[in-house]
Amino acid sequence: MLNRGWRQIQRHDLMALILLIITSLATYAVLVLPLSIRSSSLPLKEGQVSSQDLQAPRNVEYISSVRTNQARDAAERAVLPVFTEPDAAVARRQISRLRTVLESISTVRTDSALILDQKSVEIKSLPGVDLDVKTIDLLLGTPDARWNAIQLDALRVLEDVVRSAVREDNVENIRKQVYSQVSFVLSDDQSAIVVGLVTPFIVANSFFSPELTDAARLQARQSVDPITQTYLAGETIVPRGRVLTAANIEALETLGLVRPNNPILEYIGTAAMVIVIMTFVGFYFIRRRPAYYNDGRSLILICVLFILFLAAARLIIPNRAILPYVFPLPAFGLLIATLFSPGGAMVLSMVICILAAYGLPNTLDLTFFYLIVSLTGILSLGKAHRINSFLWAAIVSAFSGMAVITAYRLPAGNLDWVGYLTLAGASLLNGIASASVALMLQYLLAEFLGLTTGLRLLEISRPDAPLLQYFLRHAPGTYQHSLMVSNLVEQGAEKLGMDTLLVRVGALYHDVGKSANPFFFIENQLVNNLNPHDDVDPETAAASVIRHVTDGVILAKKYRLPRRITDFMLEHHGTLLARYHYNRALREAGGDVTKVNVDRFRYPGPQPRSRETALLMLADNVEARTRSERPRTEEEIRAVVHKAIDFCQKEGQLSNTRFTLKDLAVITDVFVITLVGLYHPRIAYPVAEGTPTVDNQAVQGSSTPEIK
Repeated sequence: MLNRGWRQIQRHDLMALILLIITSLATYAVLVLPLSIRSSSLPLKEGQVSSQDLQAPRNVEYISSVRTNQARDAAERAVLPVFTEPDAAVARRQISRLRTVLESISTVRTDSALILDQKSVEIKSLPGVDLDVKTIDLLLGTPDARWNAIQLDALRVLEDVVRSAVREDNVENIRKQVYSQVSFVLSDDQSAIVVGLVTPFIVANSFFSPELTDAARLQARQSVDPITQTYLAGETIVPRGRVLTAANIEALETLGLVRPNNPILEYIGTAAMVIVIMTFVGFYFIRRRPAYYNDGRSLILICVLFILFLAAARLIIPNRAILPYVFPLPAFGLLIATLFSPGGAMVLSMVICILAAYGLPNTLDLTFFYLIVSLTGILSLGKAHRINSFLWAAIVSAFSGMAVITAYRLPAGNLDWVGYLTLAGASLLNGIASASVALMLQYLLAEFLGLTTGLRLLEISRPDAPLLQYFLRHAPGTYQHSLMVSNLVEQGAEKLGMDTLLVRVGALYHDVGKSANPFFFIENQLVNNLNPHDDVDPETAAASVIRHVTDGVILAKKYRLPRRITDFMLEHHGTLLARYHYNRALREAGGDVTKVNVDRFRYPGPQPRSRETALLMLADNVEARTRSERPRTEEEIRAVVHKAIDFCQKEGQLSNTRFTLKDLAVITDVFVITLVGLYHPRIAYPVAEGTPTVDNQAVQGSSTPEIK
């Protein structure tokens, strides 16, 4: 059994180590993602906004390569594309082609063998002729003298046009200007003929030259002299709120005010921070071993919440002025406190506050802001058994944040009241948002994942809770037993500093499984009725008794009780024996232990894994023994309590708890005081004369032992 417990501890530690490593890697990835490591100490990149006035600490004069390059780039952009000189060969070719067309037209005009329509078709089919029918008809009807003038003017106009540069991008514009160059001697119809003949032969004769353009641009760059930049001591380089330019960054680097980022160094520094922080977390869980440490699902949930809150913070906080003070990072600590424990919440809050603000320009004051708001919120939240606990946490967190802002802003001088009041309002929103997010998430997680919260415990501890009503109707005797046990554990939990609400609710429900088969348990049997155990063999009777543990778990799942409550059902008997039935089996076997399978009479367990469930086991044993042995004095009650606690210790049921001898002594005293109060002596009521005599014990309902 010890080996099994040791293996279980090793398995929990291994799982916790794996989760710690995975969370560390995820944390590192969140911190080094480009979105979260965008430069944020002093602004180091062009386009960022300066968070303060940056002044030159000394006189400096230097050649600004940034400004020089900007000036040279401007000179280069001012250079227009360079084209080649007009190509004379292109001009001669086009004039020759036009002359050939004119000669062909003249031949067609003088051909007497062709009729007018045939001449029109012949001219239309000539290469390079793009005349419409109307223009061709005008051409054919023009007298020879005027035709000769048209030919000469067409050649002149084309020659004048192609003498100048005609580029590919302005050919159409030049063609549109041909009409203005026709001789005024010609009529409008004759001018139209000239335009129609010349236009098709106007083509580009000057072309873009990449070589000439590059040479011109290079010459323009070289003509710009280096620019010298000068700053006097105390001169403002970048005023606060101004967007940084490349020239500003160059000046700041020259003055040594900032240095360019080195990603490798940032990665190494971030890795060191993650390692030291996660080592601290690992030591905390190993040394403290909180109750949820043994629950893998709880650890996974904590890791997921940690990564989600940290990732959201690193995406929203950097390079912003107001949002960091509004972002509800303290909600993480409040949520962990309500779901698990305030101690773990405070440790994890410190970790996430440090990491969320790591590497930011205002790391110190932002880290301190988050720490104070988170820790005061957790402490003011308390046990979170009421909605107003969250309201109180919101108020305390908000004013704590305002105090931190005041502490960091007022001594700086030149107080900006608008900015101060804005940040104070952001702190108020932070407190409200953190408490609201924590309240909403704890409700959703408790509802859908079966987690334990104070509000949920209060809800299911009400007498009108559905499962308690079912319990009371079907097993009233066991219900009364559970009430008495809950009184015992509540008193003990209060003395030992445990969660009294948790142990009380756990005690109320620990025997709810008996309501599935109530008459197999003596507290639900009527007086003088037959005992159903007498009609079955010991193993079957023991199985029906032991089954109330698993029946309780089934009912807990059906009524959606928190998983922590099922621990009380499973662990309140641990791995003890159903001793009454085991002894009966031994008697029937003639005392031969080899004929009795002891495992058939053992509760499935596990043994108590927390102080709360162990306290319930002790209280359950004490109440059962007290009800059975009926001690009459305080000394007898103390002896019964000692006997019950010693029995559980000898059976090894307290091995996985952290009860000290002092704790057991406190538990003993509390149980004795509580039981003395429960079994206090009662006054015998006198009987009036002439009234029929009634058994005084019957009136009282039971014989009450005298307690001194």
